Amino acid sequence: MTLGTHRYALRTTWTGNRGTGTSGYRDYDRASTVSVEAKPDLLASSDKPFRGDPTRWNPEDMLLAALSECHLLSYLHACVTAGVVVVDYRDEATGTMQEDGRGGGAFTEVTLHPVVTIADESMRAAAEAAHAQANAWCFIANSVSFPVHHQATILVADPVADRA
Repeated sequence: MTLGTHRYALRTTWTGNRGTGTSGYRDYDRASTVSVEAKPDLLASSDKPFRGDPTRWNPEDMLLAALSECHLLSYLHACVTAGVVVVDYRDEATGTMQEDGRGGGAFTEVTLHPVVTIADESMRAAAEAAHAQANAWCFIANSVSFPVHHQATILVADPVADRA
């Protein structure tokens, strides 16, 4: 296996100047555009409690999404190596951020709630174990300073329904 250093780049452009810049706390919009070459732009803002646009992605959403997506991709890889056939996967991730009263704050925990459907009951134990392997492999989970919990549900595909 080759070990390497991977570099990532993106551009974040503030688009919220209402004409007077940051002349006052209420005088500017928190809108921005996140761009990565050859990918669709991501319209972003701060979260609504911080005067943001609730229709746009905010940093907290993006952190939660990164953890959920990283676990998904690591989990699928762990399942392939363990001989588990995953036929469906969805996650309802939740996270808690606590403000510190000084203008800052931090996430205190994230819980992933993956619901995984596997092809056969005989794969259940390996499918359950693959979550621990995925957590160990997830670059994003290994980069944060708060716990990332997993409350997984494993379902078995109904072969009769699949034929319909």
